[in-house]
Amino acid sequence: MMSYAEQIKKQAYQQGFWFVGIAKAQRLEEEAQRLETWLNQGYHGKMDYMANHFDKRLDPTLLVPSAKSVITLAYNYHNPEIPTDDDAPKIAQYAYGKDYHQVIRKKLKDLLAFIQETTGAVEGRCFVDSAPVMERQWAAKSGVGWTGKNTLLIHPKVGSYFFLAVIILDIALETDHPMKDYCGTCTRCIDACPTKAISPEGYLLDASKCISYLTIELKEAIPDEFKGNMENWMFGCDICQEVCPWNRFAQRHKEPDFEPHPELLEMNKSDWENLTEEVFQKIFKQSAVKRTKFSGLKRNIEFLKIKT
Repeated sequence: MMSYAEQIKKQAYQQGFWFVGIAKAQRLEEEAQRLETWLNQGYHGKMDYMANHFDKRLDPTLLVPSAKSVITLAYNYHNPEIPTDDDAPKIAQYAYGKDYHQVIRKKLKDLLAFIQETTGAVEGRCFVDSAPVMERQWAAKSGVGWTGKNTLLIHPKVGSYFFLAVIILDIALETDHPMKDYCGTCTRCIDACPTKAISPEGYLLDASKCISYLTIELKEAIPDEFKGNMENWMFGCDICQEVCPWNRFAQRHKEPDFEPHPELLEMNKSDWENLTEEVFQKIFKQSAVKRTKFSGLKRNIEFLKIKT
C-alpha cells in the first residue's frame, strides 16, 4: 500500500501540481540569520511587512501548533506569448491570467480535504504567498528545486516559471531530500539585471532595486535613479528568468484560469499610454495586476516614457 506521503503526492499531481516535496516541520535556523541580515541591510525597501512576524516566518509550529510536516507544491504558470507590439509595456507572465492566489488556494483546500479524509483527524493550514511563510526555503529543503543565483527556485526539468504553495500539517510524513545546486559558474541573471538588484556573487537580492518591487510593492514615486533602466516593464519583471539557461526546458501551462484576457497582448504602446480606468477594470478584472491599482499602473507607464 502507498504511504500517506505517496497518496498525497499522487492526489496533488492529479490536481495539476508539477512537483511536491515534504520536509520536517522545524525552525529554520540557518535562514533566521540570513533573514535578519537581509532586513538589517534594508534590502526589503518599503516592504515593512517583511520585518513583521519574524518568528512565524521561521517556525511552522507558530502557525500550526504541533506541526510535524511541511508540504511544498509547485504549479506551472509559463506562457511564452508576448505582446504583438514590440514597443508595448510588458507584464510579468505570472500576472497574465486570473489571480494565482484564488486559483491555487482552492486547489490547496481541496488537497487538504483529501488529506483529512485519507489520514483521519489532522490539523493543517494552506498558504499561497499570503502569510509569513518562507515558501522558497521550504521548497529547497524538500527537493522541489534549488535556490538559484537570482534567488528564485529552479528545477532542472522545467526552470523557474512556477508558483509555490505550502501546507503545514500536524502529522509526520516521509520527508524528501534537498536538491543539488546546478547554477555552477553561470552569471547570466546577474549580468542581465538592468537595475543591479542581484549581488555580484548571486544568491542575494536587494529587493529595493528589483523592477518587480519598483512596479508593484513601492507605493511612492519610483526613484529617478531607475530612469531608463526598467526595460519597458510596467508590472513585474521576467528578465532573470528569460536569460536563465534552465528555462529552455519550461513548458507552457495548461491552466485555463491563467489565460490572458483576449485583448491583453493585443494592446499597443499607444493603448497603454492612453489607458482608462474602465479598460483597466475590464482587462484585469480578476488579475493580480489589480494589486497595483489603476493609479499605480499609470504611474509605471508614465515612468517608462522617461528614458534618461
